[in-house]
Amino acid sequence: MALEILKSGLSTTVQDLGRPGYYHLGIPLSGGMDRYALAAANLLVGNDDGDAVLEAVFLGPEIRFTADATIAVAGAELPPKIDGVDQPTWTTLAIKAGQTLSFGFLKSGARAYIAVAGGIDVPLVLGSRSTYPLGALGGHEGRALKAGDTLQVGTAKRSVRAGSTVAADLRRAAGTSPVLRVLPGLYWNRITEAAGRNFFDDTWKVAPEADRIGYRFRGGRPLAFVPREQPFGAGSDPSNIVDSCYPYGSIQVPGGTEPIVLHRDAVSGGGYFMIGTVISADMDVIGQLQPHQTMRFEAVDMTAALAARRERAAQAARLKSSLA
Repeated sequence: MALEILKSGLSTTVQDLGRPGYYHLGIPLSGGMDRYALAAANLLVGNDDGDAVLEAVFLGPEIRFTADATIAVAGAELPPKIDGVDQPTWTTLAIKAGQTLSFGFLKSGARAYIAVAGGIDVPLVLGSRSTYPLGALGGHEGRALKAGDTLQVGTAKRSVRAGSTVAADLRRAAGTSPVLRVLPGLYWNRITEAAGRNFFDDTWKVAPEADRIGYRFRGGRPLAFVPREQPFGAGSDPSNIVDSCYPYGSIQVPGGTEPIVLHRDAVSGGGYFMIGTVISADMDVIGQLQPHQTMRFEAVDMTAALAARRERAAQAARLKSSLA
């Protein structure tokens, strides 16, 4: 079976759970920005939770199906339509050969995940079907989809009845003013005590420069740095350091003014200091933030970060059990 892309949407790419193990070579994880929603869409159609899906950002694609299929849309509230008729999100849907899947206007969130029973069948690259557009790697020809593209679909693994749905308490959505939990560290000693308090007290706003590489935030007070003689190779700006590795979720603050949280397609190192790292349990939340949305950072310790990770894993297990 094939999917015919009639309209591509704003930025629609093939994604799965990514290609771990190559970050030290400068090749990022990639994969779904909201891994929980990606897994939910897959489970709704009987796929394994890491099979390849389509990730649509803000504006959905228009797709003609050449054969009967089972589909689901999860994540952002981007209302799906089958031949123009509204359909629910987070629900198993049946679509017939010749019918067209399209989308209404975005209601909340930023990224929707479109799963098809059997998974999107593009070639594996370094063990993953995810698209890394900056490196022209993986997915469909290493890029976002465009009108006229045709995608193949694999063989369905399990039969799922139409109408199956994810319970409301298992649907994760970003709040109107979410909080991102941060483990301070790495270069925390580079800023003053007052600057550290301000960073967590201030309300920030998502900047328009927010994509798969990183999310920029603005609106908070600039950071004040502890005076020091800059080491050789660090440059003159106090926010600069001698090059260092960047973990996913790390928060760099160029010039001490606008924090950038690195995400799935992030570069693996550079010369900006890092004030801390967003905990793994909150990385999905970032992927559903819209430009100009307000939010805050909250400091947590390692015990709280590990507890949040266990809680997230437990929720994912409940999701899987509920759709088994």
